[in-house]
Amino acid sequence: MYDTTTTTGKDISVTDVKISARDVQVYYADNHAIKDVTVDIEDKTVTAFIGPSGCGKSTFLRCLNRMNDTIDICRVEGKVEIDGEDIYDKRIDPVQLRAKVGMVFQKPNPFPKSIYDNVAYGPRIHGMAKNKADLDEIVEKALRRGAIWDEVKDRLDAPGTGLSGGQQQRLCIARAVATEPEVLLMDEPCSALDPIATELVENLIADLQQNYSVVIVTHSMQQASRVSQRTAYFHLGEIVEYGDTAQIFTNPQDQRTENYITGRIG
Repeated sequence: MYDTTTTTGKDISVTDVKISARDVQVYYADNHAIKDVTVDIEDKTVTAFIGPSGCGKSTFLRCLNRMNDTIDICRVEGKVEIDGEDIYDKRIDPVQLRAKVGMVFQKPNPFPKSIYDNVAYGPRIHGMAKNKADLDEIVEKALRRGAIWDEVKDRLDAPGTGLSGGQQQRLCIARAVATEPEVLLMDEPCSALDPIATELVENLIADLQQNYSVVIVTHSMQQASRVSQRTAYFHLGEIVEYGDTAQIFTNPQDQRTENYITGRIG
């Protein structure tokens, strides 16, 4: 088990912590997929989860907005708090939680609706707009935050599925931020994109950090080093090491982390 105070040389102030996970276990039937994960994720910071395929990083990411609830054989134990509130408390509505904790998936998945309706969907179901003018304003703001407004402002009625892959992913990011979340989870958001689209999304992540706590799962160590300030290395369902990104990549404290960073395992 790693220690957040020793891997970084500093203790995170309680006021900086947005997400606090303690002794999280995840089981798929009898398979123990996540083991004893304890981690504090800071506010308005990009945190990267790295590690070999099948190491549990995406499974743990889905614990942070209860997406694992949708899998019948999945069981989550331990405690996950956002702003000090236990998100697994029976009184918490997962739908409301996912408005607060947005998610962007590996493959762009726009709804089979217009560009406008893709972004307006969440605000509509959460009653965020009193009238059409309010909704128009929310949609434009989200598309601007998704760095795609200038490309689509004259064709908001066109289908979202007609955009390029990179545009679709930025549309999905705009859709995720339209409900004014406080946390944005991104599960390998660039793995299906070309280098130019990847650069656009990475620049967007840097901008989003000003307003959100961003947690990104990535198979690319180069991407993690470019976009994140904090990095957690997962191995066989555990967090081996967690600390400042520069320290993880230049001076890892655990031999397993060094082996992964240097390509000896992966």
